[in-house]
Amino acid sequence: MSTIDSPTRGSAHLLGDAPRFLVIQAPYYRDVVEGMRRGAMAVFDELKAEVETVSVAGGYELPAALRMAMKARRRWDGYLLLGCVVQGETDHYTFICQAICQGVMDIAVESGAPIGLGLLTVDTLAQAEARSRHDRMNKGVEAAHALVAQIALARSWGLA
Repeated sequence: MSTIDSPTRGSAHLLGDAPRFLVIQAPYYRDVVEGMRRGAMAVFDELKAEVETVSVAGGYELPAALRMAMKARRRWDGYLLLGCVVQGETDHYTFICQAICQGVMDIAVESGAPIGLGLLTVDTLAQAEARSRHDRMNKGVEAAHALVAQIALARSWGLA
């Protein structure tokens, strides 16, 4: 589904206690990632969620940071990963994007943890900026809603 086709989202809601989220961000493209984080925070604020944010060097470090967080003594109800990879002139882009997505998916499937992935994989910085503005196209908002839906599902099945 493209950003243009994305559904208009209503207010976030979640039964039970206010959730605790960990946002792991790779702010290599600081303004883009900050725009997505602000969008996600608007969703989390609706839930009166407690949110902690940490930064890693780049997108490649997102899966490893997620795994470390899951082993930490602190516990979160869900994890939101934010980053951006812009196509360059080499194959590096393809390898990095595949490694990040596969790493996160492996962790999600193995752990069953609620994870939202807001990773922009774009050809140009302009495309990334368009997906991080304060409007309905914001991929941070979309990833936050996906995370909340995963937590709601886990709670409905007695897993959280």
